[in-house]
Amino acid sequence: MLRYEGSIWRPPSEDRSLILQATVGCSHNACIFCISYKSKSYRVRGLKGIQTDLDSLPVHNKERTRRVFLADGNALAMSTSELIDTLKVLYKELPGLERVGVYGYAKDVREKTVDELRKLKKAGLGIVYLGLETGDDELLRWARKGVDSTENITACNKIRDAGIPLSLTIILGLGGLENSKRHAKSTAHVLNAIDPEYVGALTLMTPPGTKIHEMVSEREFLPMGPMAILIELKVLVENLELSNCVFRTNHASNYLAISGTLNSEKEMILELLTETINNEDTSKFRPGYLRGL
Repeated sequence: MLRYEGSIWRPPSEDRSLILQATVGCSHNACIFCISYKSKSYRVRGLKGIQTDLDSLPVHNKERTRRVFLADGNALAMSTSELIDTLKVLYKELPGLERVGVYGYAKDVREKTVDELRKLKKAGLGIVYLGLETGDDELLRWARKGVDSTENITACNKIRDAGIPLSLTIILGLGGLENSKRHAKSTAHVLNAIDPEYVGALTLMTPPGTKIHEMVSEREFLPMGPMAILIELKVLVENLELSNCVFRTNHASNYLAISGTLNSEKEMILELLTETINNEDTSKFRPGYLRGL
């Protein structure tokens, strides 16, 4: 039986994956909006920890595992050699394994060469999830993300140059109403420069224990309402020029679930958003209790 350290977080698309804790916590762990790893000190469990987990799995579980997600926050921060060794063991012990995914962070990617990333792909790293959050440098500083848009673009392009599929997340509402349009347009600009395979939009949440929750309590920051969020999303989509990107708002934080391919289904997405906004139609909104993350 697997015994995780603390709460475990994964991308929505990894809902059927075997989650193995390669690292504990997040190598950055300073973003004002994130509660996920506040109670953890970052450390690497690495190959030894993964092997312990694999040894605890029944044979039938190993045989039916098709995907693995390596938690926690930034497993890509592991050394290239240990990550390669970990991937080799996973594919050896899980005979039906098709893909391994990890979270990444631009500063961790900076420490790896494109050649190292290619070796990781060859060893079986199948996708990297990276939190872009916004394309606006002022908001990145304010949110204590620890990187700017140029660093994010450079890191993401290294991953793409290595041939590893890339899934980016952005946070709707991060700039509040005052910075909404700038946030949307700057984010679209950065996404266009990267042209990723996948983009997922989240909506800003302000849970207790985060810096942004304190700011809301002190009325230093005012969260945006549902329709304002959709207007921001519409501005974002209007400014996106992507080759073949799966775009989703299926995360639990979002009011309206949307899925389509950009840019081929751009007009369809914009029509849905325009109709919803113009009619103030909340009939397709996710119920509030399902958004209580």
